[in-house]
Amino acid sequence: MTLVDAQAPIAPREAISLSEPRDFIELLKPRVMSLVILTAVTGLVVAPVHMHPMLAAISILAIAIGAGAAGALNMWYDADIDAMMTRTARRPVPTGRVTGETALAFGLALSLLSVCLLGLASNWFAAGFLAFTIFFYAVIYTIGLKRFTPQNIVIGGAAGAFPPMVGYAAATGGLSVESTILFLIIFLWTPPHFWALALFKLRDYGSAGVPMLPNVAGERATRIQIFAYSLVLAPIGVAPFLFGYAGPAYGVVSTLLGLNFLRHAFVVLKMADGDEKMIPAKKLFGFSILYLFGLFAMLLVDAAITMTIGG
Repeated sequence: MTLVDAQAPIAPREAISLSEPRDFIELLKPRVMSLVILTAVTGLVVAPVHMHPMLAAISILAIAIGAGAAGALNMWYDADIDAMMTRTARRPVPTGRVTGETALAFGLALSLLSVCLLGLASNWFAAGFLAFTIFFYAVIYTIGLKRFTPQNIVIGGAAGAFPPMVGYAAATGGLSVESTILFLIIFLWTPPHFWALALFKLRDYGSAGVPMLPNVAGERATRIQIFAYSLVLAPIGVAPFLFGYAGPAYGVVSTLLGLNFLRHAFVVLKMADGDEKMIPAKKLFGFSILYLFGLFAMLLVDAAITMTIGG
């Protein structure tokens, strides 16, 4: 070691990065990404065009990376309100494990990578759609809607509903009635799912200044809208069977899931104002996740059965 090396200043502990690989994985919102992968794969599988398996896998990877990029950009911008809510306070940016600048650069780099990868693996229409989806979630929803309107979830929910359309476009280079129905299922599912969460996280959103519907319109108005959306969602969930691109097994499962969703939503509707336990809302929130995964998983099973019989 030279004299210069020996006298080199040691960086203070605060200046040393505390980031670990798991922090960057958390920036990607893995649970949201798993839903994106499921719905994008479903959109790709129900398409009438069958991609080469390798290109299909790369396309789904690109869509997953795009979803992660949107999540990182969301965490970058929302770090201030994330720090105020118990549900999000331990995320990497508000805790300082990842700096805001790093999260922003990470999100932008992944955005570019995902769009280019999808364009090269499938087609540039799908890649452009993916770019628009990232922009919609990061800019239109996160920056433009979330803090300024109680309808943030309704409009912003489109971003979470686009992945099956992107998957379908990756296979076909376009869109169709089938992909639009998949979009509508997620789009109509999003408000009752998140408003149920908002009911039992009312104080969190209030302290962070996010105008979720329960904070602005009140609990009763929120419960009514949850039930209204559920009434529309249940038949739309059965639509793939009614339109003939899903079989009887899907028709039965989707009908039973839809009726159970309505049952949970009705119990929420009948809740008393000021119910601090919010058990019905918590049950609806939990079941809503099972509902969406169940529908799309059944579509994949149905498609596999069809391909097996047809093959």
